[in-house]
Amino acid sequence: MAMKKFINGAEDIVHELLEGYALAYPQKVRLAHDYLVARAVPKALGKVGIVTLGGSGHEPGLSGFVGAGMLDVSVPGEIFAAPGAPRCVQALKLADRGAGVMFVVLNHAGDVLAANLTLEMARKQGLNVKEILTHEDISSGPREKPWERRGLVGFLPVYKIAGAAAEEGRSLGEVFAVADRLERNMRTLAVAVKTATHPSTGQAIFTLGDAEMEIGMGQHGEAGTGRMNLKTADETAEIMLSALLADLEVKEGEDVLVILNGAGATTLMELFIVFRRVSQILKTHKIRLARSLVGEFITTQEQAGFQMFIARMDDELLRLWDAPCDTPYLVVR
Repeated sequence: MAMKKFINGAEDIVHELLEGYALAYPQKVRLAHDYLVARAVPKALGKVGIVTLGGSGHEPGLSGFVGAGMLDVSVPGEIFAAPGAPRCVQALKLADRGAGVMFVVLNHAGDVLAANLTLEMARKQGLNVKEILTHEDISSGPREKPWERRGLVGFLPVYKIAGAAAEEGRSLGEVFAVADRLERNMRTLAVAVKTATHPSTGQAIFTLGDAEMEIGMGQHGEAGTGRMNLKTADETAEIMLSALLADLEVKEGEDVLVILNGAGATTLMELFIVFRRVSQILKTHKIRLARSLVGEFITTQEQAGFQMFIARMDDELLRLWDAPCDTPYLVVR
């Protein structure tokens, strides 16, 4: 079947989507030199900057969360590809308001390679930067080897918590510490039921039978932990949430944040049905559903499925989660 997408030339996709995005939200974001996505109004001097990087084609991730209270600059790469280190260094300089910059990187090979080169260049130029690597996908590595785990939708609460701490005027070390505490207490698991296609080539990313689903699928269709017959919403929620609660060792009486992130072609109808069961299970286990989000925060074109995220929260993390932010795809008043 031929790919059907409203694009112009394949070589123009990224530049045109970024131009359109900036035109759609001019009060919140702007395109800086070399297609960096930056806050329309920079934060005050003396506050820590927050920067991220990642491939395009996953909208609204990651640039959809640039704005007051979250990211200062996002460095978008080509479709499903990390950007080059020189552009990342430009972003760090742009976000530096005199208090240093925290660099949030999702644990994918290309992103990590670009980030390592960026940090090497930044050190040579005397920039004050701390990196935090998100790696919360429980399907891609054992608990004792967290560095093997991929970064999925967990980037979103890290942006939120770090951004809120930065807005309070905390030091770079303090911003890193609170974001790191969240990162160590969060887990994600994904499921896919339909593949995506690369918007430049029309090629399918992976194959999956009509009556199959795969638990543990990565952001780009990386292999999961198990292919099985398609389950109901309740059955899928039970399989995934049980694995997440066990891996994080959530106990009775604790507070959790839950995010359900649609992969691109899964409807809100389906996500809310799944979330209903998640809420029931947590209530049964006497675990408090302290905060939640349901929607699309990072996608892979028309891939169908979702990511289920949980995080153990404390009073400080909840307060920072509730702090104001104003970005195109997350607003807290």
